[in-house]
Amino acid sequence: MLAGMKFGGAELVGLIVAVSFAAGLNVYATVATLGLLAHAGVLDLPSGLRLLSSWWVIGASGALFAVEFFADKIPAFDLFWNALHTFVRVPAAALIAFGATSQLSPERQLLAALAGGAIALAAHGGKTAARVAVTPSPEPASNIALSFGEDVLAIFLTWFATQHPMIAAAIVAVFLLVIAVVIRWVIRAMKGLFRGAEDELTASSKKLSAV
Repeated sequence: MLAGMKFGGAELVGLIVAVSFAAGLNVYATVATLGLLAHAGVLDLPSGLRLLSSWWVIGASGALFAVEFFADKIPAFDLFWNALHTFVRVPAAALIAFGATSQLSPERQLLAALAGGAIALAAHGGKTAARVAVTPSPEPASNIALSFGEDVLAIFLTWFATQHPMIAAAIVAVFLLVIAVVIRWVIRAMKGLFRGAEDELTASSKKLSAV
């Protein structure tokens, strides 16, 4: 919640949507940004998220963000890194959404957690799909640029959601549509690749049989 301002239901939803998406891209940057905004007086964290304003949490998330900043920009290794973080980003986003709705009933908190996790999973899936698409390129510039853009977007969305939660949610909705298209394209490309390899194996088998 913003300092000196109370969120309505729609604004709270917008905040959760944007922050969950940001966590799906880079959970460490998102947590550190939330904590720093709370210390700056820009953000009044709900009771369920007060822990994020601890300097220990901010320091730990900042250190992990520094590690991810470099690890996520190494071609091929970034695929392993992102696969591993499926088990970090999604649960963390769900917990943030759960904590942000501590004033609601347990049932609504659970729904918020599920929604936050689903949005983070979509963002994480889009990020991974984009990496699969650019990793085969021989130069590392595309991986570095993509990763840097994701870092900036995660921090920007987290901050922007505290100022204009509904606009931030609308931005996320556009990104989710783009991600759906990208994932569909990657799946089709992978199917085509496997189909081509299968055809080649079949043709080779027939030649060997003929011999």
